[in-house]
Amino acid sequence: MPRKILLTLALLATAGAPSCSTRPTAYGDANSIIAVMHPDLWEQLSEEVYDALEPTIQTVRNEKTFTVTYQDPETPEWGMLQRFRQLLLVGTEDDPWIAQALEYARKEISAPGITQAYDVWSRGQQATIVLLSDGAAAEELRSFLPAVNDLLDSQFREYARNRMFMSGIDSALVDTLAMQARFSVLVPDVYRWSAQDSVYVFRNDNPDPAELIRQVAVTWRSPIPEGMSRTDVLAWRDQVANGYYNQGQMVDTTALFEEAGGDTERPSNQIQGIWKNPPDLPWPAAGPFITRVVTCPGQDRMYLVDAWLYAPGKEKYEYMIQLETILDSFRCYR
Repeated sequence: MPRKILLTLALLATAGAPSCSTRPTAYGDANSIIAVMHPDLWEQLSEEVYDALEPTIQTVRNEKTFTVTYQDPETPEWGMLQRFRQLLLVGTEDDPWIAQALEYARKEISAPGITQAYDVWSRGQQATIVLLSDGAAAEELRSFLPAVNDLLDSQFREYARNRMFMSGIDSALVDTLAMQARFSVLVPDVYRWSAQDSVYVFRNDNPDPAELIRQVAVTWRSPIPEGMSRTDVLAWRDQVANGYYNQGQMVDTTALFEEAGGDTERPSNQIQGIWKNPPDLPWPAAGPFITRVVTCPGQDRMYLVDAWLYAPGKEKYEYMIQLETILDSFRCYR
């Protein structure tokens, strides 16, 4: 059982029983899933559940987007784990954990099917119910796993974006950038920004830059250069990082991912990888980065939009979603 689940169980054990008149607040992280089903079904499909619900992304290493913890609903521990924030409940209508959850379902379903219920055993809880028929349980659950992952991942992305903008969107900055530089990005109010030459930097290093930094930079070249290779783009990024970031950065060229994107008006190319501190600095640091090159023909400009993260010892998926959201918000104006 993951360490953070064990720590939460210890807290629950010492918290005492909740009042009958109040529903306790859910525990656990939004990307920590308690999977509940009969032990024999779990034994058959545990590896497939892990594969489907724990896909990895590249940050400074392969990192799980979700963490799955199995719970047998017929053991005493279920009494505490049923208060966790994110539950995956699998079974038939005759299973008590399914019957209770279905009473709170937003949408009625018939077996086999998927629905979700909220605040079943605690406030702020989300339960994803996979309702199975009496036969062929393994085959039915297996067929639903991709849809369950898609559902939970899309909801987690929405959760990450909402948390990002809890301070509000700096809408005044959009107008300022459009007038001054003919581009814009959407950033939360807590971001600071600065401009030097044609390099605009947007930074959030709250609460402590030693623990967490999210930064985006935007610059451009005009006229639009032709034949920009990956090496050319990374050299451009190096120039910006070493000239305009608080500390220089080096790119680990052994771990790069590249993909095309954008649209017909703003075609783009994206490179994702790992940055590291230069060797002459006295402390090691590293993190993921996403660099996009966006072509705006109406301006005769090619933009470099670079986002990077420093979050030592932290799960990074939520922060990567936040940076992607800022990158996706980039617009250029004629």
